[in-house]
Amino acid sequence: MTDHPSAARVTAIYEAVASGWDARRAQTLFERPWLDAFRAAMPGPVPSVLDLGCGTGRPLDACLADGGCRITGIDAAPAMIAAARAALPAHDWHVADMRALPPLGPYDGLLAWHSLFHLSPDDQRAAIAGFAPLAKPGAPLLFTSGPEAGEAIGTMNGEPLYHASLDPDEYRAVLAAAGFDVLRHVPEDPESGGATVWLARRHPAA
Repeated sequence: MTDHPSAARVTAIYEAVASGWDARRAQTLFERPWLDAFRAAMPGPVPSVLDLGCGTGRPLDACLADGGCRITGIDAAPAMIAAARAALPAHDWHVADMRALPPLGPYDGLLAWHSLFHLSPDDQRAAIAGFAPLAKPGAPLLFTSGPEAGEAIGTMNGEPLYHASLDPDEYRAVLAAAGFDVLRHVPEDPESGGATVWLARRHPAA
């Protein structure tokens, strides 16, 4: 577990910026190629998606909803969930921490874009192990990480903002142990704002 004090402040920081988050957060959908691949990996006209760390639901969940998905979003910041509920009232939104989820799922797809990396390395390992029962056999998992193992402290709203990452080989091992195969991994993807992106799939026979 990390000893860095900023790790305990992540939710409070996002709670404080929730009212202006949509103006702060890029709405250009540079993530669209990854979302399209994620959507294409799910079956049927109305696949169910669990977004772990959904924020206000925009723009990613709004895009997936436009593509026919039924969204369940969780976020530890109540103000973010309130904004998501107001923006996309036809979908399901819950205040919850991905480290202590209520009974949910399973789902046709799991999304953790720019959220998992706010957990400590130990908590990420546990969270990924916990993704398995949330995912139907064959369900895709789309998430972002850092490019290499370690902690990194950014800033938001004048406060230090915690990030952490496992080594890429460890992500592969942890995903495999949880029953996920890596389909694609792009470190620091220049088409996605420099995000390190992972697309995995729950074993079809799981």
